[in-house]
Amino acid sequence: MKTKLKRVFSWLDDHFLLVISGFLIAFIPLYPKIPLFEAIPGYIVRVRLEDLLVLFASFVWLVQVLRHKVRWKTPIFALILVYVATGVLSVLSAVFLTKTVPLELIHVGKTALHLFRYLEYFSLFLITFSAIKSKKDANILVNIFAFTIVVVSIYGYGQKYYYWPVFSTMNREFSKGVVLYLTEHARVQSTFGGHYDLAAFLVISLNLVLAIAFKQKNKWLKTFYYGVHLLGLWLLIMTASRTSFIAYLFGALSIIWLIAKEKTKIKEQLKWGLSRTALLVFVTLIMMFSFGADMSARFLHVLQGYPQVTAVYQNLNDYRKQAGKFVLVAVGLKERDIQPPQDGIGVGDLDEVLTPSDQRPIDQKPADVYVDVPITVKIATQSADGTTYMIDSEQGRTWSENALKYGLSTAIRLDALWPNAIKGFLSNPLLGSGYATLNKEGVFHFTEAESTDNNFLRTLGETGLLGFISFYGIVFLAIHLAYKFYQAKKGYASTISIGFIGASLGLLLNATYIDVFAASKVAFTYWALTGVVMAVFYLDSSQKQFKCQKLIKWIESLKKHFSHEN
Repeated sequence: MKTKLKRVFSWLDDHFLLVISGFLIAFIPLYPKIPLFEAIPGYIVRVRLEDLLVLFASFVWLVQVLRHKVRWKTPIFALILVYVATGVLSVLSAVFLTKTVPLELIHVGKTALHLFRYLEYFSLFLITFSAIKSKKDANILVNIFAFTIVVVSIYGYGQKYYYWPVFSTMNREFSKGVVLYLTEHARVQSTFGGHYDLAAFLVISLNLVLAIAFKQKNKWLKTFYYGVHLLGLWLLIMTASRTSFIAYLFGALSIIWLIAKEKTKIKEQLKWGLSRTALLVFVTLIMMFSFGADMSARFLHVLQGYPQVTAVYQNLNDYRKQAGKFVLVAVGLKERDIQPPQDGIGVGDLDEVLTPSDQRPIDQKPADVYVDVPITVKIATQSADGTTYMIDSEQGRTWSENALKYGLSTAIRLDALWPNAIKGFLSNPLLGSGYATLNKEGVFHFTEAESTDNNFLRTLGETGLLGFISFYGIVFLAIHLAYKFYQAKKGYASTISIGFIGASLGLLLNATYIDVFAASKVAFTYWALTGVVMAVFYLDSSQKQFKCQKLIKWIESLKKHFSHEN
């Protein structure tokens, strides 16, 4: 009995980080964003169960490092340290130099909280990197990731057709843990806090499983991964996120032509690449014809300012509707015919619940605004005895030219978010204006949430050129190493490297319109996947048959600089 227990504890000692990594890879995307308590009073960022679990996993990792049980020193870790140091300097600059952050606990605490969140995201890289000691370990984590996509897709289907609960963080009221359901025009967000976060997660996951499906030799596993990809593609279309959809296609095409490049002859490369590209386009069109009504409407919003292009698009969309109905009937699917939960709150209705009104303005509004909720403003009035007091009054909203031309979503970026980020960058080009400062209307203004909807501009605005170079330097170094490994053409390890490259390129494109690297579920997933790929890379880079000798010498020189691996 003692011998068996000893073996069990010995196995756990060797594999506990792998168990934790697998659990977190599944748990973080699957567990809804239900808050435990506020991190800062009045702030939308709240502490959740995943934060405590990541903290525990980080503690286990640190113990294993101190015991010299795991390896962890890599050039990527060195760049992470550079970024963290830059982030600390940015905070100090914001408080003492540019004074964009008041020297008050609540303001400094909020800025420091965002720096800590990046540390939390990076911790998943270290945990998964240290957990993997063989290719079998990496394969386990990748398969867990694939099954997670299936569950996320199933839950999204339940939300779309059966009113399964929605937990959103799209505004402060949502983020309190309010149980919602999807209304007619609300976009599917599954277990995520918003449809944009879900779409960005799918940009990562769909490209990874697509690469594995293309290169998988076992026909049953190939079928499984293609099935996972189709489920995820349906869910991506249900999010109606235009940028993420384009980012996914960009990553997928990158994967196809990277694999095609492995063929020895140019004719074979063109044949394989063009045939898979045609297959991808065909499948995507079928999915769009069948389920892409909201996605098509979203694309149409961008074309509102171009009447001739809009007319062509609308004609094509009419064909899509007809073909879509045919496909839905053919496969036996139909729109939900059950009633929403009694006394439930719809995602599109919460503003009306919070701001009731008996009359709605009928002025022209942006194409992506379905319910024109009025603004409540304070106005002064006098009573019969001459006393002046303030009352709430509802007024119709006014829309900018960009809102009417491109839609409200794009206009918010063009009119406010992006100019604010540029302003933050100009306040200190080297270190920016500090974390959580870009949406402030004044130095002492306490914002309830942060968003720039362009991760590049956000990084520039908050941490300046130094933060921009150090942060994206990490991403591009990881892509560079993955590409070198792809060039070595080493089976499964090369496959996930190709998937990682496609996922990274897609996510970088997605970052032009969404703060994907600051979204917790997306960032956790990306850095965990980075840890998996880099771990496999290091496993093979120590083998003699690995032919990329120049890269080995470069890595060894870096190892000597940052000390030898454990």
